[in-house]
Amino acid sequence: MRRNLMNAFLVGAGLFVATATVFAHHSVSAEFDANKPLEFSGTVKVVEWVNPHIYTQVEVKGADGKVTVYRVEGGPPNPLFRNGWRKDSLKPGTPVTFKGTRAKNPESMNVNGRMMLADGKVAWQGEATAY
Repeated sequence: MRRNLMNAFLVGAGLFVATATVFAHHSVSAEFDANKPLEFSGTVKVVEWVNPHIYTQVEVKGADGKVTVYRVEGGPPNPLFRNGWRKDSLKPGTPVTFKGTRAKNPESMNVNGRMMLADGKVAWQGEATAY
C-alpha cells in the first residue's frame, strides 16, 4: 500500500512539473514599461508570423525625415488565424497607427499596444493596459 501511494505521488508530481511550463508566460510588465507611452503612425514594412507572438515591423518617418522601424508585438498566430487573420492580411505599405508602451530595454524597438488600420479596425492588440 505504501509503495502504491509513493508511486501515485511521484506520478502526480511528475505530471505537475511537466504541465507547469504550459502555464508559464512572460510578464508584460517585465518587458514593457507602462511609464513609457508611445504613439505613432506609419506603414507596415513586414509581418513576422512566428511563435509565440507575431511581430509587425512598422516604418515611422520622423519630423527630421529619419525613418524608425518599430516591432509591434501581436498575439499568438493560432488565435489570430482563428479570428480570420492571415499572413497576407496586412500587406507592406498599409498605413497603421499605434498606441501603447515601449520596451524597457532602450536598445529594443519592440512595442506592445494597440495597432489600428486606417478604417479604425484593430489589427493587433497586445496585453499592456496603457492604451
